[in-house]
Amino acid sequence: MSRQILATVMAPLLGLFILSVGNSFLSSVTTLRLDAGGASPTMIGIVSSAYFVGLTIGAMFHDRLIVRIGHIRAYGSFASLGVVCILMQVLSNDWMVWLFARLIYGWTTVGVFLVIESWLLLASDQSVRGRFLALYMIAFYGAGALGQALLGTVGGLGDAAPFIVAAMLAALSVLPIVILPREMPTMERVEALKPLQLFQMSPSGVVGCFGSGIAIAAVYTLFPLYLQNIGLRVDEIGKMMAYVILGAMVLQYPVGRWSDKQDRRVVLITLAALCLALCAAVLWLPHNTTTLMITLFLLGGGIFAIYPVSVSFSADRASVDSLVPMIQGMLLVNSIGSAISPITISAAMSRFGAPGLFWSLAFLNLLLMLFFIWRRGARPESTPVAPFAPATAMSPTGAEIRVTDEMVQGVLDHDRADEMWQAQQS
Repeated sequence: MSRQILATVMAPLLGLFILSVGNSFLSSVTTLRLDAGGASPTMIGIVSSAYFVGLTIGAMFHDRLIVRIGHIRAYGSFASLGVVCILMQVLSNDWMVWLFARLIYGWTTVGVFLVIESWLLLASDQSVRGRFLALYMIAFYGAGALGQALLGTVGGLGDAAPFIVAAMLAALSVLPIVILPREMPTMERVEALKPLQLFQMSPSGVVGCFGSGIAIAAVYTLFPLYLQNIGLRVDEIGKMMAYVILGAMVLQYPVGRWSDKQDRRVVLITLAALCLALCAAVLWLPHNTTTLMITLFLLGGGIFAIYPVSVSFSADRASVDSLVPMIQGMLLVNSIGSAISPITISAAMSRFGAPGLFWSLAFLNLLLMLFFIWRRGARPESTPVAPFAPATAMSPTGAEIRVTDEMVQGVLDHDRADEMWQAQQS
């Protein structure tokens, strides 16, 4: 990897890290402040869902804007609008204002991620793309864990401090983008497959991505509410959330490598069963700090691993021409699941109290486990051929960064295996 290429991609990676530190604790602060202000879990869920609705809408349309005005100008526009949305939450305590602010903030945030991911994609070739993705994951998850760990410290500076700090970080994230790079990448838009086409191609992959979106959104938006309701202080909540994200970062890679050697639906069944058991442990085991820390660490690893394994499974079934659109479509399915998650799960929390979160996650993972078992029985799967690519669920264009030579070769091998099997049957 040349110094010139590394210098080019360090700008978006540094911008991502700075922005994500503030973005990480902002969702937790929003949930906690609404709860402290007397908002019901359902109201909190509606406001939280607005962020993911904005994210989903932006994921479908922002690539056109970036093609038209370029990466640097687009990043500056998205980040500046994000600063305005964050500060709107300081100026008003009206939940309608917060809902609007979170909707637009989600719309701008996915635009920022789209700029960064497509930048990395276009600045790299296939010989270094995997290493760029690894750096991307380290920056994103590392910033997420750091942001959650700082929740108590920043919150102790005053009621407005978390929002002001998050706005400052969003503004500062522009500096690496406008100062460090020497030339701006160009991007062409790629159309995603329709949801029905995706489901026909890979029912297990679509259901896995959709369920993962529901679970991941619940982690970011409703875990803090649950932790506060069981009596944890703000600094303790931040630490517990940091353990969840660390679990996602540490466990995703070994789970993915295991899925490369095993029927991926067996891995998905195991992950869903593990998450189901861990949800039961949270509901029934005593809430001492050590037990809760270990349980949430493992639960974060299980929940966040379902998405990339589902995408890799779908890649096993895709043709070469549909590989990139398929992954983009899966990201949109994941975003739709994220958008409906806080509303539906917060309704369960209103009905059953704080434990309703883990009852909902347990029920979700039970359904996923049963669905994967049924699909495996209906259509047994051969050994995986498209190598696992660890990933975060972000934006559609950024999905291209996960398409490697090995994945394409795996799809070709899968097509040849299907042709041989059909020839044997005839």
